[in-house]
Amino acid sequence: MSTQIQQRALDTLPHALQQQDELAGRLAGKRTVIFLDYDGTLTPIVARPEDALISPSMRQTVADLAQRSPVCVVSGRDRRTVQQLMGIEDLIVAGSHGFDIWSPDGGQIEHAVGAEYGELMTEVRQQVEAELTGVDGAIVEPKSASVAVHYRLADDEGRRHIAGVVEGVLAQYPDELKLTPGKMVYEIQPKIDWDKGKAVHYLLNAFNLTGEAIVPLYLGDDTTDEDAFHALAGHGIGVFVGSLDDPEVAGRTTAADFILYSVDEVEQFLQRLGSG
Repeated sequence: MSTQIQQRALDTLPHALQQQDELAGRLAGKRTVIFLDYDGTLTPIVARPEDALISPSMRQTVADLAQRSPVCVVSGRDRRTVQQLMGIEDLIVAGSHGFDIWSPDGGQIEHAVGAEYGELMTEVRQQVEAELTGVDGAIVEPKSASVAVHYRLADDEGRRHIAGVVEGVLAQYPDELKLTPGKMVYEIQPKIDWDKGKAVHYLLNAFNLTGEAIVPLYLGDDTTDEDAFHALAGHGIGVFVGSLDDPEVAGRTTAADFILYSVDEVEQFLQRLGSG
């Protein structure tokens, strides 16, 4: 029988820095494995993906933490892009929502998820780029296993046009493609039962990081991170990152256990984990 996972309003979550005793109690005597989203968690959300640069202090904080605990960045971005942005060699990186995984010990981890869709995703990228040529504010971000279409910079008419193009592509390939929505972005992916939550479970098993002595800790801000919060419910800890005043998260519920309100608070939190 499946367990019903509790969804809670964001304003009811305990704060991960203010309610330290509660969190410390759950981590006491355990080995922590840390999973981190990139955009909105390690760096603020920005209008253009290429401008989301991690600060030197956050990079150093993550690097220091990786000397004490296994750290994995799980991002919707292309894996190689995440590695370049992070600039830290001893991190496990799961890019494209976990479709493309790399380990500092073993290199790229072959897990046979989505590789056969490479040619189709190239065709989709080319089609979307062609149909959105000249649409102000439309940014097409190619990835190894998906195509992201950003519309944050587009006006209302442009957003309607972008939505129509994405819907048209999905209608062409109803059995091959699916849509994963994010913050002002449409993510066109292979229609496979795979997400950040399944990627986290895959990683935990691949690196033998399982058992009662292990506590996975996942920090993320996007709707795609909810898959990871759900996957870890009952045996891990989810931390939602986001301001309660942000209209993009207003009214959301979450399966996370704690909340942090900003990237600055994430840095403080990770520093405490690294010194604890």
